[in-house]
Amino acid sequence: MKSLVLSGVVATLLVFSGCSDKEPVVDAPAQEVEATSTAQEVEAVATETVSSEASDVSSVASELSMADIEAQLSSVYFDFDQFTINTDMQEKISTGASIAKAAALPYNVKLEGNCDEWGSDEYNFALGLKRASAVKKALVAEGIEESRISMVSYGESNPVCSDKNKECWSKNRRVDFKLLP
Repeated sequence: MKSLVLSGVVATLLVFSGCSDKEPVVDAPAQEVEATSTAQEVEAVATETVSSEASDVSSVASELSMADIEAQLSSVYFDFDQFTINTDMQEKISTGASIAKAAALPYNVKLEGNCDEWGSDEYNFALGLKRASAVKKALVAEGIEESRISMVSYGESNPVCSDKNKECWSKNRRVDFKLLP
């Protein structure tokens, strides 16, 4: 009796789980529509690229490179454990905004918040982000579109000076301007 039940179960399993000889059916019209729309997109991008390259060739001679523009942007420095912008740093932000409106117009601006080595890693990452946010608000107030500005905090992980003195630590409490294509 057990062998009869066991053979019945095996036969049922073979019937229901047998291999299929059918080929999978592919929706051919959907593939054709997708291929056509992709070809149209590629053609539109190619046409746009050629026309923009033709107009850019004449203006390349008068424009500075991204590295040259970045070199004109100076860092904004902060007091110990602070993220408010001092009045003496406001001029650097105004200069940065002027450059971002003119020469750096085709680029996005990345603000990199940095801290000295004092404080925990978590605290310094948060403080670096608050510093970058303060500079972003100042740039937006100067007329830079908020969508062109991104922020990142490096905390204490990106020092420009590694000496153990107050002058060096003050150089590390900063927000740097970087340009993105």
